[in-house]
Amino acid sequence: MSSQDWNTAITKVEPNKLLIRGYRLDELMCRLSFAEMVYLILLGRLPGPSVARVMNAILVSSVDHGATPPSTLAARTVASTGATLNASLAAGILSINRHHGGAIESCMTVLKEAVGQKRAGGLPAGEAALAVVRSARQEKRRLPGYGHRVHSQDPRTARLFQLSGEANLNGEFVEMALAIQAAIAKESGKELPINVDGAIAALLCEMEFPPELANAIFIMARIPGLTAHVYEEMTKEKPMRRISPTHHGYDGVAERKLWRTNDTEK
Repeated sequence: MSSQDWNTAITKVEPNKLLIRGYRLDELMCRLSFAEMVYLILLGRLPGPSVARVMNAILVSSVDHGATPPSTLAARTVASTGATLNASLAAGILSINRHHGGAIESCMTVLKEAVGQKRAGGLPAGEAALAVVRSARQEKRRLPGYGHRVHSQDPRTARLFQLSGEANLNGEFVEMALAIQAAIAKESGKELPINVDGAIAALLCEMEFPPELANAIFIMARIPGLTAHVYEEMTKEKPMRRISPTHHGYDGVAERKLWRTNDTEK
């Protein structure tokens, strides 16, 4: 083996055969959802059916949040200049960082440290959470994953925690996320409910994802939404327009009921 030889544990390509984490790709097609495939290729193992539902819900929950997020504004602004689809998408993706989308990774780090302190000291979750909140207040740090500029109760959070309960994923990290929420209210007198970033962070910790992959999962989820915004900008709006982050309306279809449901499929 020469000094330039190297190995990968992800994909093996042979004539007429493709293996992804040891599974034949043609056998995975139509048998795995995209969410299950993401889980497999990142973690190297298949999720059970209930965990797969949670993974799918995480990706769906982050697909879009309107025209105001920085990534959407960046993508639409670049598209307005006449740039290509891939350049416009790249602009949106490059806008996903510590303060936009990156809260999931930051929250995962906080939760892992808090659970580590709880385990090391044999502490109740509430006591460890109070220590985390008091430390953050003393250092004047905002805890990521709590509060939202639009939602006083993020509807995505409730749904994710419902699904995680059905999947038996409400372990130490979900417990700690809720304990920190209660500790924030106790220490500050303000209600800062867990937002979707905080809920996703807790569930990714429960599924044993490393925090370093959090941004990637958010990016994978958001690309369809960014693509829709870029295409709409290219086909509907005038080029080189001044795009306001606040002065825009909605002219899509009215609220409608979903005619199909997988709620009974566990």
